[in-house]
Amino acid sequence: MANAQNKIEISANGHTMTATLADTEAARQLWTKLESGSITVRMNDYGGFEKVGDLPWSLPTSNTSITTSAGDIMLYQGRSIVIFYGSNSWSYTPLGKIDGAGASEIRNYLSGSPVSVTISRASQAGIDHVGVSTTHEPEIYTLQGRKVDLGTRKISDLPTGVYIVDGKKQFIK
Repeated sequence: MANAQNKIEISANGHTMTATLADTEAARQLWTKLESGSITVRMNDYGGFEKVGDLPWSLPTSNTSITTSAGDIMLYQGRSIVIFYGSNSWSYTPLGKIDGAGASEIRNYLSGSPVSVTISRASQAGIDHVGVSTTHEPEIYTLQGRKVDLGTRKISDLPTGVYIVDGKKQFIK
């Protein structure tokens, strides 16, 4: 998957975790289906090592025998999503892995049985908006280290010379 398209968010009990999707057809189709919006899955404990719940649709399987670890997200029988906070060996299709959370943290996030888990596409970047502030007053210093107060003047109104403007050397004509 392309780098910007490989993160999902998993929210439960007021907490949100991110997960990196696996490079499987099932994970790609999950990503595509989440384009229409988030889904909420009712998940239950199973075996003391996982939460399991049914997806609203089936996904393609490519099952392999896997020993899971905390944070693994798997597809079971084409329709069930499984989030592990422990380990199990079985035949699953990988969907992804929770980023940077350990077993106890995942167990706490997903506490309760059943628990409603919302799965959505993660923001594509940590930056939501890039803009230019029009009210920024530049910090201007002479080469002798004296701060220049522009008042109502513009930088172009300064006498010709070299100044330090916002930490960068600038020649004013």
